Amino acid sequence: MAFPQQFLDELSARTDIVDLVSSYVALTKKGTSYFGLCPFHNERTPSFSVAPDKQMYYCFGCKHGGGAVNFIMEIENLGFPDAVRFLAKRAGMEVPEETGDREGARRRARVLELNKDAARWFHANLVRPEGAAVAAYLDRRRIARRTAVRFGLGASLDSWDALLTAMTERGYSKAELLAAGLVVQNEKGRLYDKFRNRLIFPVIDVRGDVVAFGARVLDKGEPKYLNTAETAVYQKRRNLYGINLAKKTKRPNIILCEGNIDVITLHQAGFDNAVASMGTALTVEQTRLLSRYTKELVLCYDNDSAGQAATEKAIELLKNSEFTVRVLQLPRRLADGQYVKQDVDDFIKFQGASAFEGILNGSAGQMDYRMEALAAKYDLSQDADRMAYGGAAAALIASLPSSVEREVYAGRAAEKCGLSRAAVLSEVERLRGKERGQARRRLQKEAMDVTAMHQPKERTLRYSDPRSGAAEELVVQLLLLDASLAAHCGALSPEQFCSAFLGRVYAAALAAYGEGRNLTLASLAGECTQEEMAFLTALLQRPASMANAERALGDYIKVIRASAAKREGQESDDPLLAAMDRSKEKKGQWRKAK
Repeated sequence: MAFPQQFLDELSARTDIVDLVSSYVALTKKGTSYFGLCPFHNERTPSFSVAPDKQMYYCFGCKHGGGAVNFIMEIENLGFPDAVRFLAKRAGMEVPEETGDREGARRRARVLELNKDAARWFHANLVRPEGAAVAAYLDRRRIARRTAVRFGLGASLDSWDALLTAMTERGYSKAELLAAGLVVQNEKGRLYDKFRNRLIFPVIDVRGDVVAFGARVLDKGEPKYLNTAETAVYQKRRNLYGINLAKKTKRPNIILCEGNIDVITLHQAGFDNAVASMGTALTVEQTRLLSRYTKELVLCYDNDSAGQAATEKAIELLKNSEFTVRVLQLPRRLADGQYVKQDVDDFIKFQGASAFEGILNGSAGQMDYRMEALAAKYDLSQDADRMAYGGAAAALIASLPSSVEREVYAGRAAEKCGLSRAAVLSEVERLRGKERGQARRRLQKEAMDVTAMHQPKERTLRYSDPRSGAAEELVVQLLLLDASLAAHCGALSPEQFCSAFLGRVYAAALAAYGEGRNLTLASLAGECTQEEMAFLTALLQRPASMANAERALGDYIKVIRASAAKREGQESDDPLLAAMDRSKEKKGQWRKAK
């Protein structure tokens, strides 16, 4: 383990999980627990709970759970050692670290330091003769010098190894440059700069660290954009370009754009609430990040087919979330007698900031946008298309949870395609009834699958022996609730568990008891995956009577030992259990004979 157990126990004792979580999530006390909107998935009704007596959190919706360390690992996108350091700093504790841990922290810090120095070098190139082509490109794009400074824009030189040479002269190794994704190695082992003769966009996270870079060509070359590959300090699904600036906005929402230039143009025009997802579709992790700073998102993607597809994907992802979602559709621009698509950058340049403010204020709600986009796919002067649109619109309206919304949009769809409101509403209710029936049949099928009822939902945790697995869960639950029960487990060994994971937790519980301490979620955080920790937290959420815990523990141990003996081809040492098993086998044979 990377940290002494005594240190982790003290850190856990000094960290109040309600206080910690409430700095990220608005919590309301209900009974002995606290509830709020889950920061790990989109929801409108609070299903995220924090239990101060057990010092743990658990979401009944997405099933994420754990202790304080796990919460910081998830919410801050940190590994176990860094999450411990984060909490230790918060608690004012000095961190005792092992050599391996210090080395990992050193490498991460070194990459961040290298990125910062590289960003400064790129930025300095803008005023050097070698960076004149990039500076001229910024002038053509009407990006002011103060804006370039604010975003830390820079220039990579038209050279194979200019950055490589500059950074090695500053003491960085070639291995560190590779780890940061700043250089590339070819088949012959030669290293060269990844970004050459491009405009550079440093990617800065909410803490102010330079975690990655984006780069754009100056001409019509390909690829148009290059981005840093994922590294120890950067995962693109968890970052947004411009979030370090947009998080400070006084505006009531955040605008989601497609590209870096769009973000820069908007900020320069006074819209300091713009961010971009750097060439990827919007992710759940990015929505979690956004939820810290706003509850209203404005989708402002390009008005071409790709932009419309990205808008639809984002709307689907944000469905049933706590966000209010609006869609800003940029009008096409007339050029040489034809209407052509335009992005945010084009619109601001040709129409101006005040015109953008106007369409921002009038941007449509997500349902209005989807209804309009759907209607555009049909020729509503034709009967066949009118009926097809009516059916498609009814399917879309059926997904709305509010009967009032369904009534309103059914009326609009009916007016659009010349059908009666009653006809559209009838189809909506038919589709909702069909979905309810399908959901009911799915639940009935799951309820009839007895084996599945005794299995964890996470496939990697499922048991080869569900009967033993159910008993193993209960043993672990009791030991987590009352560590002293470990004194009565002498007849059971971890090797007799069918679940390797539960066997590990059981062994950890015995070891903790032998050392005179309790087994806590904090002590397991570094040894368990997110799925494993969520499973343990779910176990602790189950009701458990401790009145006859010792007797119940003995019964569970008998089941586990008997199952283990059966798996190994031995006779059970419990005559009653052995007789029950033989009875079940005979019944099974009788059914087959029938």
